Amino acid sequence: MHVQKIKRSYRKTKYILYKETLVDFKEHSWAFLGSFIGIGIIAYLQSKALPKSDVIYLIGSFGASSVLVYGVIQSPLAQPRNLIGGHLVSAIIGVTIAKFVPDILWLSAPLAVSLSIVLMQMTKTLHPPGGATALIAIIGSSKIKELGYWYVLYPVLTGSLILLVIALIVNNMTSKRQYPNHKKYHQYRKRVARVFKIKKL
Repeated sequence: MHVQKIKRSYRKTKYILYKETLVDFKEHSWAFLGSFIGIGIIAYLQSKALPKSDVIYLIGSFGASSVLVYGVIQSPLAQPRNLIGGHLVSAIIGVTIAKFVPDILWLSAPLAVSLSIVLMQMTKTLHPPGGATALIAIIGSSKIKELGYWYVLYPVLTGSLILLVIALIVNNMTSKRQYPNHKKYHQYRKRVARVFKIKKL
């Protein structure tokens, strides 16, 4: 039964990936726009904050998240719960391992990634870039390591929320794209839109 469930999920993911990577200029345009704005905002915050402090906003795993939340928006791995939860779980694991096993790289690096995968699975927040978020806490610059658990709040939570907000806007600007793939969210969004239309009248 469990094997059949895995096979079904694999076939579904394979279909979604195939469908969303077909040559479609409009789809590519929306993916470009979303990722450009999302990463652009985070990079802008980085460029403004870094000269004055050690605040870090831009980490490599956000690039991988952008591929999912702007390019493969129907994937189960790209949904808001996975985006936010996956990064947060992985960041907490990464920082914790960095504190308890700081100087044994051959142990801390695989431990952080492996534990992140397991905890993301357990919490149903599997998000592949989360593995990179955990790893960055181990192998990142001294500035990242000095942040300690602040790393979980910024850059991880801050950046994830920025990517999510832009995804919710850009991925719903056309009727052909809907994000997240949760029906209740879109029903609620339509209700809110109707209320605003009535007020304008």
